[in-house]
Amino acid sequence: MNQPDTTEEPTVLQAEADHFKKVFNEVRSEIARMIIGQERVVESTLYALFCGGNVLLEGVPGLGKTELVKALSKVLDLHFQRIQFTPDLMPADIIGTNIMSTDETGTYRFEFRKGPIFTQLLLADEINRASPKTQSALLETMQEGTVTAGGTQYRLDQPFFVMATQNPIEQEGTYPLPEAQLDRFMFKVNVPFPNRNELNTIVQQTILKQPVELKKLLNSEQILELRSVLEKVVVVEPIRDYAIRLVLSTHPGTDFATEEVRRFVHWGASPRAAQSLVKAARVRALSEGRAHVAFEDIRYFANEVLQHRVLLNYDGQAENIVVADLIAQICKELPEKE
Repeated sequence: MNQPDTTEEPTVLQAEADHFKKVFNEVRSEIARMIIGQERVVESTLYALFCGGNVLLEGVPGLGKTELVKALSKVLDLHFQRIQFTPDLMPADIIGTNIMSTDETGTYRFEFRKGPIFTQLLLADEINRASPKTQSALLETMQEGTVTAGGTQYRLDQPFFVMATQNPIEQEGTYPLPEAQLDRFMFKVNVPFPNRNELNTIVQQTILKQPVELKKLLNSEQILELRSVLEKVVVVEPIRDYAIRLVLSTHPGTDFATEEVRRFVHWGASPRAAQSLVKAARVRALSEGRAHVAFEDIRYFANEVLQHRVLLNYDGQAENIVVADLIAQICKELPEKE
């Protein structure tokens, strides 16, 4: 992860950071006109999208998760598809299938009929209701941005973003996501229930017919151009080392683990977590108009990056240990420099 040479044009890099901050805040404010409350959810989703990552949202039905993707598609001018995951959903229902057709001469040939995954914004609703075989159909796409079918590889249009949802209450008839697939999600975000004022505004906009028309602020090319600025953001060695130590602190067998981690954690976060911490920190720095990453940027999304990658052992599960509390303690106790 070598740093680019930015010494030649610091003013240009600062100008790009200022532009990123302006655009990011405009997009966030525009989406907030439709998505009432949920500031952390909107912010996390935008960070992941600009990083090229994916998001897993956990919350009860009716909290506006579908509306969030629709708002993103309007403001960012991206194509949107929704897949309702059910126990009988098959991989071909997601990626597509080969069908037999005839041409003008009557010759039979196979033609690939693309599935709903060929989009830019994909909402995988209640992803844990589908079987592991169907869930795995998303693995290649989420990691590589490609689909392989019938021996042919298809590359998806960029930017490509998956937002999956799962209901934390109703677990009967569900298939918990395996660790390999959880690790593909850059963030796991808990969606809170709206408070009194937020719920009142939601009812006004929906039931009382006060719709909000969102403005189109970006397109695919502009999003990819903004992504290219991320690679220029400076991450100095001590800050990169802090992100690495933060991930190692979730592993009970390392010198950086807290006493609670050693007692209650079976396995810690993967190397992807360290990459995600740095990527998210770069976006946060740019969103505040800075061309360099600070220690606070690494900590800012530590919970969203780490909570779904840390596995509790038997004692941790028996004592109902909350992984988010462990992560908060790690962030509090881990020294910035060593």
